[in-house]
Amino acid sequence: MRTAGSSAKPEGENTMRLKLHYLSSVAALALSFCCLAAPAQAARIRVVTTLTDLADFTREVGGDLVEVRSLATGVEDTHGVPMKPSFVPLLNRADLVVLVGLDCEHAFLPALLEASKNPRIQKGKPGYVDCSQGIVPRDVPKSTDHYQGDVHAQGNPHYTLDPVLAKTAVKNIYDALVAVDPGHKDAYTRNRAAYLARLDAKIAQWKNEARVLKGVKFVSYHEHWPYFAARFGMNYFGTIELKPGIDPTPRHIEQLTRDMIDQHVAVVVREPQFPEKVPKLIARQTGARLVTLPIMPGALPHTETYIKMMDYIVQSLVAASQGK
Repeated sequence: MRTAGSSAKPEGENTMRLKLHYLSSVAALALSFCCLAAPAQAARIRVVTTLTDLADFTREVGGDLVEVRSLATGVEDTHGVPMKPSFVPLLNRADLVVLVGLDCEHAFLPALLEASKNPRIQKGKPGYVDCSQGIVPRDVPKSTDHYQGDVHAQGNPHYTLDPVLAKTAVKNIYDALVAVDPGHKDAYTRNRAAYLARLDAKIAQWKNEARVLKGVKFVSYHEHWPYFAARFGMNYFGTIELKPGIDPTPRHIEQLTRDMIDQHVAVVVREPQFPEKVPKLIARQTGARLVTLPIMPGALPHTETYIKMMDYIVQSLVAASQGK
């Protein structure tokens, strides 16, 4: 599993088996205690999401009818959320598991689902909610050979950083909640309509604020931003990583720096999941503005919800593009 600042290396099959056995053993013990201690209360739909943006969407649509837990807290690499034994009993009791899809969670979710022994949320079952359904992916690779890095065969999975495409995730969550709890369809419909009205108003605001970003060239550490760049008219110049999940080499940094100076690249984006040293060096050598941007709610202060996160991203990029 990839960790921030390290090269992607496939995990050995034996290591994965041992980890799965460990998770299953700890989970069995935890489940026995949970069953004994479970209080009597009105049943809510139990939802486990992989990432914090999906948790926020689910809380908005589900309201008081859902109990939502996210495996990520916001600070992790989206492709490598560390597997914890506590995740297994969570998933065992879940009615729904909500994921980004497009292989975003391939390094951790399949093993956790197997260890959960919950038939409701296995792939292909109604409780398995792939929020990428309906998304037309960008950057589908022509090759998935290992030398290309940690590529995603189905395309770039970071579509929720485009707030228009995020509405597709909201729709998929709404459909899943209605399917599992049809008696509360009216409540879910009201909640969804209210949230989408707020989100649409913010999208109009962000598009207006981001007019100054049209044509602005930027690089980022990882390829999180093609959907965002396309939505707001920015020029995504490249990544600091040599290839997805592979740390930059000195030669790559040198070439990237020369190209950025030659092409007047104005902004360097560093995601907090990755080290600051190299992005800071590149910004200093090129004269670009360095800005740290969240890719999930909760990664930075004042980004606790999806809307707050997008506010932060747009406002930070506008300030950086203007040299502030």
